Amino acid sequence: MLLLWWLFLYAFIVFPDEYIIHNTAIYSTPYNLLYLVEDVVLILTLGYAAASTRTAWRTVYWNLFGSFAVYTIGSESINAAITRGKYSSGSLYDLPLQISAAWLLLTALWARHHPLEQIEAPALTGRIVRFAPRVLMVAILSLPLLGLWVVFFDHEPETLRDFRILVTLLATLVLGLFVFLKQFLLDRKLIGLLDDSRHDYQNLRRLQSQLVQKEKLASLGQLVAGAAHEINNPLTAILGYSEILTAAGLSPAQSSMAEKIGQQARRTRDLVADLLSFAQQSPSDKGPVDIGSLLNRALQMQEVPIRGKNIRVECIVRPTLPRVHGNANQLLQTFLHIVENAIDALEEVGGGVLSVTATGEDNSVVVQFSDTGPGIKEPQRVFDPFYTTKPVGKGTGLGLSATYGVIQDHQGQISCHNKAEGGAVFTLRLPAAPSAAAAQA
Repeated sequence: MLLLWWLFLYAFIVFPDEYIIHNTAIYSTPYNLLYLVEDVVLILTLGYAAASTRTAWRTVYWNLFGSFAVYTIGSESINAAITRGKYSSGSLYDLPLQISAAWLLLTALWARHHPLEQIEAPALTGRIVRFAPRVLMVAILSLPLLGLWVVFFDHEPETLRDFRILVTLLATLVLGLFVFLKQFLLDRKLIGLLDDSRHDYQNLRRLQSQLVQKEKLASLGQLVAGAAHEINNPLTAILGYSEILTAAGLSPAQSSMAEKIGQQARRTRDLVADLLSFAQQSPSDKGPVDIGSLLNRALQMQEVPIRGKNIRVECIVRPTLPRVHGNANQLLQTFLHIVENAIDALEEVGGGVLSVTATGEDNSVVVQFSDTGPGIKEPQRVFDPFYTTKPVGKGTGLGLSATYGVIQDHQGQISCHNKAEGGAVFTLRLPAAPSAAAAQA
């Protein structure tokens, strides 16, 4: 844009007297002045680059500085001689130009035989980035000022004035178009950065929640691993003595109390078993697993419990679904936990539909469980240990926590959210097994 503005200055100052009304005496002076400013800017830039560089490029820049300095001196001498009418081709005035050309050639040959490392000039680049837009702003603001000067203060012939106004309007239109294009590209880039920032923020929040959940599971696993074994020993004794009392021929009231003791002991034993299963840290054997077969098996195991409960199950599995690398038993238990929770939620509202879909996306297998139940009160806490909305005695709140741990152990992701129309959706994403392992299976 600055280059276009500089061309505009030539068209505004030099071209009218050079092409519209041929007047050598008038146009030569501003032409020489503009050309001198060009050369001086180039020389100063090369000198600054040479002074701020410490590699082999320093030698290249100094040579360029010297050659263009000689070129500037020779060029200005020729222009002055032309103005005085004393220049002739092949005279001594051409010697600086020939020296400059030879110097440039020698510089190129020297650079060809010396390693020039890629350099970075952050100080120079930063200053240019800050300086160039300010100069451009002044340049663009100069266009209407020059137009006003032509209208009110230029006393040249009308042909020159019309040409200058036309050039000013064209330059304003072109530079304005560039400003609009630049702003448009900046806006697009800003929107892209905002989208990337939002995506990164969502990934960061998801990663943070995963880390917090892993810390919860790890801490709780270490705690219950030791406590469950200690509780299990006296619990076995309590359960055994309650069974002896029940068979000892006590009175009905005493037998009823002994049976209640046995029921509570068995309930506690089941809880301890869940704790031990939850705290189990031993790695499981993994191999290529057919997710579609596991889903069908899990749903078939629930056919009997849902009979007569007005619950319909829909299952859609993509035929070309890739296998995943995992443990079939753990994944089956995971599917059973989610399906059982969905069935319990549908029972609360008198029935509904449970939809299960399995598709392949980006080298992953995505399994989705969607129901038309009442939804989940606190989806963000559904994977917390001991969090449950079921009545006392019906759930321990460890099923989904264990499910979360299994999915994480399989390098996958699990999430939960409520649908706007009602019901909950559980989404599991598992990485697909390598094609060689899947083919071998």
